[in-house]
Amino acid sequence: MDDRLPHEKGFHVSWDQIHRDSRALAWRLDGQGPDDGNWRAIVAITRGGMAPAMIIARELDIRVIDTISVKSYNHQDQVEAKVLKAPDAGLMGDGTGILVIDDLVDSGKTLELVRKLYPKAHFATVYAKPKGRPQVDSYITEVSQDTWIFFPWDMALQYVQPYRGKD
Repeated sequence: MDDRLPHEKGFHVSWDQIHRDSRALAWRLDGQGPDDGNWRAIVAITRGGMAPAMIIARELDIRVIDTISVKSYNHQDQVEAKVLKAPDAGLMGDGTGILVIDDLVDSGKTLELVRKLYPKAHFATVYAKPKGRPQVDSYITEVSQDTWIFFPWDMALQYVQPYRGKD
């Protein structure tokens, strides 16, 4: 019998792991852009997409980077997604040649909102859950829908009780 809370089914991601997985995503995206394989720019979905976007931009030598701020969580509770800050309209157009990067696609509501704004952009996340997968074009690792991903920017090192026993 499993008496753990849903958020206790966790997938803990270290800084090293997010770096490796973001580089793997960059390798997957390399040469896939519409301009002789190149991408015009990266748009990071804040805040989680900023670290992967930085790594991908470095790996693919993309110098034009902007952000879109979408709020879809209130702590660990999902809320209706809304855009708080949009990227430069002149840069974006319909999204052609733009990589939209986020750390995770969960329900897909954030990416669905952004995809409506920029339908021809390429959407890439490091991690994907089944409900959100239809909204993402490229990803590296899939986790179950009931897994909570703990990112390194949300964590602090501390003692953790063993799963079984108390010794």
